[in-house]
Amino acid sequence: MILVTGGAGYIGSHYVLEERARHRDVLVLDDLSRGHREAVLDAPLVTANLNDRRALDELFTAHPIEAVVHFAAFTYVGESVAQPARYYRNNVAGTLTLLEAMRDHGVRVLVFSSSCATYGQPEYVPLDERHAQRPISPYGETKFATERMIEAFGNAYGLRYALLRYFNAAGADAEGRIGELHEPETHLIPLILQVASGRRESLQVFGTDYPTPDGTCIRDYIHVEDLVAAHSLALERLMGGAAQGIYNLGTENGHSVCDVIDAARRITGRRVRVEETARRPGDPARLVASAALARSELGWRPKHDLGDSVSSAWRWEQGRRYGAR
Repeated sequence: MILVTGGAGYIGSHYVLEERARHRDVLVLDDLSRGHREAVLDAPLVTANLNDRRALDELFTAHPIEAVVHFAAFTYVGESVAQPARYYRNNVAGTLTLLEAMRDHGVRVLVFSSSCATYGQPEYVPLDERHAQRPISPYGETKFATERMIEAFGNAYGLRYALLRYFNAAGADAEGRIGELHEPETHLIPLILQVASGRRESLQVFGTDYPTPDGTCIRDYIHVEDLVAAHSLALERLMGGAAQGIYNLGTENGHSVCDVIDAARRITGRRVRVEETARRPGDPARLVASAALARSELGWRPKHDLGDSVSSAWRWEQGRRYGAR
């Protein structure tokens, strides 16, 4: 059985769908503070917080857990600046409690949802896994600290692990069963689509004077179904005896904010009103992945492009599931 922490969240719930399609037994752990019970569909769910050691002990005692795929984290960069204590408590201390419980119950396999935010300002593009890690936000620092903690548990206690550094997750389940829903929403594609659907008046574009072809930031958008496929491949590699792996997950293609807006206008056939405003502090001009290591060691190949991400997210946006939005 696979324990999926944060499995009621955006990426975690898609991973649960992926593994259930492969007929694997999964158990979701989520405190539902930011996840959605509906996103779990009919998968088994334990509602508890990672910092609740008693709940973790009961869970590991009651279920034959062989591996953990760990998505549970707070992920808003701006919020992490305003509330760093909350981020360290949840992202770092919560993971420490989980790792100690895994160690004490003999579970030695972990796939961790990390982030390209651990790199900070890029020194070169595309970024590979050898790039220096100098995070510039408390969120990025918590992911970096957690990576180092996992590595230490590997050295000391024999934990086998994969650290997966995402670039910009996007898109939704092809059948429209689950999708991206954050409160508040901060990700570009759903924000654009909320304007297209009439639920938001306009889109703020932060900076139009970057050293890029159209002056807006360039990012690497990776479809959520491709992301979760990489998690399955990483888990298979660990279960096959691999000791560790660190992988960037991205398409290796960069798209500017204007590119994404244009794609959304084309796919939806709707008007998207834009308000240009000043740059946000710390936003790099370009963030694009090198995913060569994931290709060579995991055999991973992204199947979706930007159009697929926007199209699937638009289907989800039109459905307005998980209650009133």
